[in-house]
Amino acid sequence: MTTPISRFPLPESIQDLPEDLRDAMLAVQEKAGFVPNVFLMLAHRPDEFRAFFAYHDALMERESDTLTKAEKEMIVVATSARNHCLYCVVAHGALVRIYSKDPLLADQVAVNHRVAGLSERHRVMLDFAFYSGLEVGELTNEWQTRLLEVGFTQEDIWDIGAIAAFFGMSNRLVTLAGTPPNEEFYLMGRVPRDS
Repeated sequence: MTTPISRFPLPESIQDLPEDLRDAMLAVQEKAGFVPNVFLMLAHRPDEFRAFFAYHDALMERESDTLTKAEKEMIVVATSARNHCLYCVVAHGALVRIYSKDPLLADQVAVNHRVAGLSERHRVMLDFAFYSGLEVGELTNEWQTRLLEVGFTQEDIWDIGAIAAFFGMSNRLVTLAGTPPNEEFYLMGRVPRDS
């Protein structure tokens, strides 16, 4: 018995999708070896799929001033754990392990970044991500000073807040749909990849 990946309609086949959605899924499948469930879950609304992944890529793929890919994924994991989003914790936890080359970091960040052996930079970054994604989110003088003092730029501050906000929405969508993480994500960055 297989677990359903959405309470909403799914494509009968990737071949039935608009060409751009199909191409996006096939490109990810070629790189990762599978199609992440979130792609299939969002495919029932092609315009929203396009908007979601355009903003995702604008945030997560752009070169930030000092924010690394591993740090961006740490923000996703920490805030997704607070939002009780299993899909994003597992999927983006895999990316934390891969980008950081640290098999323990994603789990530490997901459970409690404040007791993990993180740098002051990372603690402040994740504290601000919680504040901006889960609380009021106003960039006060105090927050700005704290972030600048640990080496972030003004543009990095935007990125931290925007990633936390965007993944708050993502967390809610996969939770709404009941979308589980692909099994493949659980082992990524933990065991060597087959060649």
